[in-house]
Amino acid sequence: MPSNAPLTTYQTPILAEWVDYNGHLRDAFYLLLFSYATDAFMDHIGLDSSGRKASGHSLFTLECHLNYLHEVKQGEAVEVRTQLLAHDRKRLQLYHSLHRAGQDEALAASEQMLLHVELAGPRSAPFAAPVLARIEALAETHRALPRPAYVGRVIGLPG
Repeated sequence: MPSNAPLTTYQTPILAEWVDYNGHLRDAFYLLLFSYATDAFMDHIGLDSSGRKASGHSLFTLECHLNYLHEVKQGEAVEVRTQLLAHDRKRLQLYHSLHRAGQDEALAASEQMLLHVELAGPRSAPFAAPVLARIEALAETHRALPRPAYVGRVIGLPG
């Protein structure tokens, strides 16, 4: 994908143990796929296992919104694409979308707010300069991407 496209952060076939009694991917496993994509995103910005060990820093998820858009069945090859929506010195707002490999239609979407933490506390901490530089470079390439449809959604019944 071009550098100004969302990152493809995770690819996998849908495993039999992830499928429910209806023959569909269980709801919890959508979040598992997005969690693995977040791990790959962390690797991309320098918070891989060696970076976490050396710095004593990691990311914690503060909030997650998950939208189930289409059925996903056993054996399908899927991929997660990740877009950096916003950041500040301690937080990241990510958007993950799940797709059949190589296809545009989103099967699920997840907006997430992540906090950079010093694990010894644990307490929030600013990103180290090299990590922040990677985040800012990615933010610049993702700035031109369209705002995803499932960002900023709220659950609630009318009235």
